[in-house]
Amino acid sequence: MSAQSTITVFDGAATPVSHTLNPVDNKVLADGTRYSLWREALSTVPVSAQIRVEAKQNLLKSGVLKTSFRVSVPVMESIAGQNAAGYTAAPKVAYEDVAEVNTYAHPRSTGLSRQLCQQVLRNLLNNVAVTTPAVSAGVVKEGINDLVMPT
Repeated sequence: MSAQSTITVFDGAATPVSHTLNPVDNKVLADGTRYSLWREALSTVPVSAQIRVEAKQNLLKSGVLKTSFRVSVPVMESIAGQNAAGYTAAPKVAYEDVAEVNTYAHPRSTGLSRQLCQQVLRNLLNNVAVTTPAVSAGVVKEGINDLVMPT
C-alpha cells in the first residue's frame, strides 16, 4: 500500500491557485471502512475553512468494493464594516461546495476495466472529446484502479 502523502492540486480559478493538502487522518473504522483525510494548513484561515479531501473504501455485502473520494471547499462569508465600538466580527464559513465520486469494483473487474471507466468519467467531467492518456499516478488512480488506499 502507498503511504499517505501530501496532495498538490490546482483550482479552476481565473488565476489558478495551487492547494497543498496535508495528511490529517488515516484509519480503519469499526465497520471495516478504510478512511483517509487530507486538509490544507493555511495559517491565515480557520481549520473549519480549509479545503478537505476524504477517501473511503469499504467492501459491500455483495462483494463489490466501493471507493469514494469527496472534496469539500468551504466558502467564507464577507465581513463588511464594524460596529460603533470599532469591533469587526471574525469571518465564518458561510457554506461548503462538495463534490464526490463513488466507484464500484466488482470482484471480477480488472485494473484496466476500472481505468477505462474512470477515464471516461474524467473525460466527461473535463469535456474532453479527443484521445488523452489515462492517468498513471496519484491517490485517486491508486484507490480506484489499483484498489489500494493509503496507509
